[in-house]
Amino acid sequence: MKPLSFASLSRLASNTPWTCTNCRVQLIRHAKFRRTSSQRYSTGPSGWSGRGQRTRSRVAILTATATGATGAGVLAFTDDIKYGYDVTERTGRVATTLALCINDYRTSLNEREKSDDPDEQETILKECHKRCAERTLKVLEKNGGIFIKLGQHLSAMTYLLPYEWTSTFIPLQDKCPVSSYESIEEMFRRDTGEELRDYFSEFAHEPIGAASLAQVHLATVKETGQRVAVKVQHPSLAQWAPLDMALTKFTFSTLKRFFPEYDLEWLSSEMEASLPQELDFQLEANNAIRTKQHFRKRPELPLVIPDVIWAKKRILVMANESGSRLDDLDYLDSNGIDRDEVSATLAHIFNEMIFGKNAPLHCDPHGGNIAIRKTSDRRRGGKNFEIIMYDHGLYRDIPEHLQRSYAKMWLAVIDGDMDAMKQHAHDVAGVTEEQFPLFASAITGRDYTVVSSSILKSRSDEEKKTMGDALQEGLLSDLVTMLGQVPRIILLILKTNDLTRSLDESLHTRQGPMRTFLILAHYCARTVLREQVDEIRQRPGSLLSPGNAIRFIAAWMGYLRVELKLEVFELWLSIRRIVGLNTTQYSASASII
Repeated sequence: MKPLSFASLSRLASNTPWTCTNCRVQLIRHAKFRRTSSQRYSTGPSGWSGRGQRTRSRVAILTATATGATGAGVLAFTDDIKYGYDVTERTGRVATTLALCINDYRTSLNEREKSDDPDEQETILKECHKRCAERTLKVLEKNGGIFIKLGQHLSAMTYLLPYEWTSTFIPLQDKCPVSSYESIEEMFRRDTGEELRDYFSEFAHEPIGAASLAQVHLATVKETGQRVAVKVQHPSLAQWAPLDMALTKFTFSTLKRFFPEYDLEWLSSEMEASLPQELDFQLEANNAIRTKQHFRKRPELPLVIPDVIWAKKRILVMANESGSRLDDLDYLDSNGIDRDEVSATLAHIFNEMIFGKNAPLHCDPHGGNIAIRKTSDRRRGGKNFEIIMYDHGLYRDIPEHLQRSYAKMWLAVIDGDMDAMKQHAHDVAGVTEEQFPLFASAITGRDYTVVSSSILKSRSDEEKKTMGDALQEGLLSDLVTMLGQVPRIILLILKTNDLTRSLDESLHTRQGPMRTFLILAHYCARTVLREQVDEIRQRPGSLLSPGNAIRFIAAWMGYLRVELKLEVFELWLSIRRIVGLNTTQYSASASII
């Protein structure tokens, strides 16, 4: 959904920045890592000019990296000598590729500094990005497992990584490992004490879908005849997870050592926290049950969460709920499903997850985890479709105080109140005055000049070009530094925003960003009202006492004022859609709050 995205920032090193040129210059003045090129990239007074020095440095990097990575592997698997050869081979791939990439970047960056031609400088860096990305891709594919998961995550980080990296990793979205039927049988027997045939009258040998951590088979329960989807973890994950996490942590710490201005250790820290949750299918079952219960309070939203039948740590049996991909536009159009209504429904679902009281937040809503199907039952909000949500392994709960500050920040963004936005951005993520323009552009995916005027406008070609020309290395290091400082929950919210915007953009709606901003404003206003009512209740006396009653009426009237404006504005958009007028154009000076 377009208003909540962190990733429709353009692409790093080719067309990706986040602020206008003037704001960029202002930010660079405050950059933390102000160094000369020789200080940043060379290892001695003469840099990398001598061939012998390059060779010696390369050997030193290879030796140091291989030693450290092997140490990480040995520590993870000291008691499992029989896997010694595989551990060495797996670790060696990572260590060798890491060393080659570090050496390639150091050499290329110094070579670029010697050139006065901007086009040549850009070419040198892009070619280095591409070489290193292709080397890394081979390692991720060979090692599989968690490395595939890491590559998929990196491919979505278009707000931070170069286009050459993210585009090279895209094939990992479809190149997931498939475990053999025999290995699944053995795991089922080991984890349940039963055979597959004891519980299922039918169990498909081939999975209907495979991901980096698990795969799904269709089956029929012998006792009831119910058709179910059985999610099974790849059996080899348990064997390699400790080593793979150790290698991932080592990789990012090594990169930080050689390039301290680009500290990505927060990424491995987040993986360390998230992976155990994603590997525990009993926790996933609890998340699914809780989400289903929460949305029972919102029956107008056509959201389907498959029923959980039973779960073990590596096996999850759920009701089979099938549908088509959300980006299958032919399916939507041929079945008379309004893309704008699908977009609005997604906006309602994920804003409820972010701002709803005690609501669980699904933090991995990519295209493979959401499906859509036509239904003839229009009782659920008058829609002729249902949204099916899968994969409930990665969830977070947003603390109430953060929900409230986040809501106020978005209301300030929509209203163009920059002072209030700065205040609430600090409350949400600890953002400083100098970091604010970068954070504002990052969280909205828009040029800072647009954020400070009217974010309700659709992105113009001129804005895209401005964002594409704005990247500077000082800005990039500032972004990396800022992401390392914000609370982890903010990173997951931004990731969710990024994925939902990607889903929304795949629908190619006619309405532009306005309707999704209206829906966002509704949930933000509701959250602020809830806070005001809680504050009134904490005052002496009841809600009916004169002072509290006046405050309650004032808060409620403020909320109704926002709601009335939103209802009128959405009615206006609906009329324009019905008569076929363009709804993506909107006055920059207008305010809906």
